Formats: sequence, C-alpha cells, structure tokens
Amino acid sequence: MKEALLKLHLSVLIAGGTGVFGRVITLSEGLLVWYRLLLATLMFYAVLFVLGKIRKVQRTDVVKIASTGVLLAMHWLFFYGSIKASNVSIGVVCLSLMSFFTALFDPLINRRRVSMGEILFSLIGVAGIVLIFHFDTRYRTGILMGILSSALASLFTICNKRVASDYPSSTVLLYEMGGGFAGLSLLLPFYLHIFPVETIIPSASDWASLLVLASLCTVCLYILQIQVLKKVSAFTFNLTYNLEPIYSIVLAMLIFGEAKDLNFSFYTGLGLIFLSVALQTSRIITQMRKH
Repeated sequence: MKEALLKLHLSVLIAGGTGVFGRVITLSEGLLVWYRLLLATLMFYAVLFVLGKIRKVQRTDVVKIASTGVLLAMHWLFFYGSIKASNVSIGVVCLSLMSFFTALFDPLINRRRVSMGEILFSLIGVAGIVLIFHFDTRYRTGILMGILSSALASLFTICNKRVASDYPSSTVLLYEMGGGFAGLSLLLPFYLHIFPVETIIPSASDWASLLVLASLCTVCLYILQIQVLKKVSAFTFNLTYNLEPIYSIVLAMLIFGEAKDLNFSFYTGLGLIFLSVALQTSRIITQMRKH
C-alpha cells in the first residue's frame, strides 16, 4: 500500500504537466488526442513486442477494455477542448470535480451504499478549488467542457479498476489505447466536418511535443495509474488527483504568464485540498493497519 501511494503521487506530478501541452501544441483538440493515442499505441506495442510481454486477451474482455479506452479518449477530447476554449488553469481546475463525480458514480456502478465520508472529503477539495480560482463567465464553454471532462475521467477510473484486475497493467493499457484510437478514428471525420482545420499534419515543434506527451505523459503515466488502482479505491485515486491542478496552475503561470494572485484565498484553498487528501490517506493507512 505504501508503494502504491508513492506511485499515486508520482503519477499526479507527471499528470500536472499534461495540461501544458494543450497550449503548446497548436493542433485542434481532436487531432491532438488522435495523434497522442496513435503514437502512444505504437510506442507501447513496440516496447512490449521487444520485451516479449504481449499477452492475449479473451474476446469478451477485449470489448470491455477497448470500450474503457473510448472513455479515456473522450475525457482527453473534452479536457483539451476546455483548455483551448479557455486556458490551462480552468481546464485543470475543473478536473477537481472528479472526486465528487466518483462519490456519486461509484456506488451506482458497483452497487454499494453512498459514503457520506467520501462526499464530505470531496466537498472539502471542491471548496479549496473554488477559493483558488474564481470562474470567469467569459469562459463558459471552457468550464462546461471541463466539467464533462471531469465526469468522463471519473467513469474511466471506475471502469478501469474493474477491467484491469485480471490482466497485467501493460496489457490493459495497450488495449485501452488501441480502443480509444479506433473509437476516435471513427468519430474524427465527423469532427473535422463540424470543426474544419487548415491542416492535419503537425509542425516540427508539435511533433516534438506529441512525442513527449505520448511517451512520458501517457504510457509511463497510465502504467503507474493502473498499478495504483489495483491497490487503492477509485475514490482515493481521484481525490488525490485534486493536487494535479496545483502543479498545472504553477506551470501555466511560469510558462504562459497565466498570473494568479497568490493571496490568502489561494493558500487557504491549497490548504483545504491538502487536508482532503491527508484525511483520506490517513483513513486508508488506518484501515490497512487494522487488517
């Protein structure tokens, strides 16, 4: 469990940089996600092939895992859409609603009682985000897309925990990436018809950013996440990811000048987010010691 918690926080640190690529890469959100999935799938398949770790999956499970990958692709689509419609800060702040959606969705999907403790921890984290960032009505589209991205991310995490239990994390990730790529490829012609672009070929700088995004911030990141989800609950996972906006906002301020006043409200909100994570982590450690 201790190793899982360390991997969880490492994955949050890496994930904090993914939002930056939404601004750095000039492609539209649809093409950005499509190339990210394509490169990540090819890279990961090549690595597993060389290592001899490609595993077969039963046909019924292929459909389940690939469908989970489609949820991941849709989450990325709305996440980067939120960033491009507003800015990095809004896109990542909206992701903090993941723990709230998980506290609602997880009991419905897994048929268990709603935990008031989980709801309370979620609300503490959400209150912290509200204090850190005051939403601007100019960014309504970005905020709406960010909320949808958060809900899809929550569903992906819950479903991922169910399908990842019977296979190695590398196998699950490969089929999820492939499923997400296939699903988005079917939707891409309609997307480009509704949102036409001048070119679908990335520039040299975009290629460099896509390669980093696909390798470090996709393959490595999601291997960590799948491993962590075998040990901790989906709610704990999503609650800890409330730290991701903090890293992303700091990077956005440094790189893009998305200046946010680090006033009393900021530090109070930051403290509430850390408190919500600390409370849940403490509860997990206490439960582990009892068992």
